[in-house]
Amino acid sequence: MRKKIVAGNWKMNMDLNEGLKLAGSIDKYFRENPSGKTEVILCTPFIHLAGASEILKHGKVALGAQNCASEASGAYTGEVSAWMIKSTGAEYVIIGHSERRTYYHEDDKLLYAKTILALNSGLKVIFCCGEVLSEREASSHFLIVKRQLEEGLFILSEKQMDSIVIAYEPVWAIGTGLTATPEQAQEMHKYIRDLVKEKYGNDCAKKIPILYGGSCKPSNAAEIFSNPDVDGGLIGGAALKKEDFTAIVKAIQ
Repeated sequence: MRKKIVAGNWKMNMDLNEGLKLAGSIDKYFRENPSGKTEVILCTPFIHLAGASEILKHGKVALGAQNCASEASGAYTGEVSAWMIKSTGAEYVIIGHSERRTYYHEDDKLLYAKTILALNSGLKVIFCCGEVLSEREASSHFLIVKRQLEEGLFILSEKQMDSIVIAYEPVWAIGTGLTATPEQAQEMHKYIRDLVKEKYGNDCAKKIPILYGGSCKPSNAAEIFSNPDVDGGLIGGAALKKEDFTAIVKAIQ
């Protein structure tokens, strides 16, 4: 049975005190209300990682970063390496988020380099893929996602894929108020799973979690998560409020 995952992506929000307070309240909630077989992850800004790791030491909530450098170490002022992230106690890192692809022009070759460094550092990777509105309207969304996966992820071995979670982001549904319909989400998630099956075989395809990342909130989470190939969510805005985030986790349970 595939692992169910709800990962909160805080993006560039909250100062140190605000972030640690939210991490503490979420940790307390899940210690009192266990998430069962659903893995809950908080992906915080870099400044929160070490403090949040101490708060989340009870093991009810996992910790992740939102990005990592494309080099292991060296004279790269302002960068944070995968090894540094791992040393804080984090278990996950998001790679290839649509905002990194769009605003920082990260291409598939760079994202593959980051993925390898993350895996070699002992981190698990939440690898994002997805199309923008113009690509959806041009009916090229399947080709775009296929290219992103083939060039950024499918160079990995089958064993390395054990440490990968895929997150599908319909970019046109992030921060716009639009949401992919449950049918659109299922269609793309099944397509992605079929691509994994074609490349790595049925066993790998059956066990890899594929998350939905496009304006998921308490009001639509249960319907989206009810699809057979949707294994959870990468949650943005709703992850900044304990009540909303915990309600989304409850929806998948």
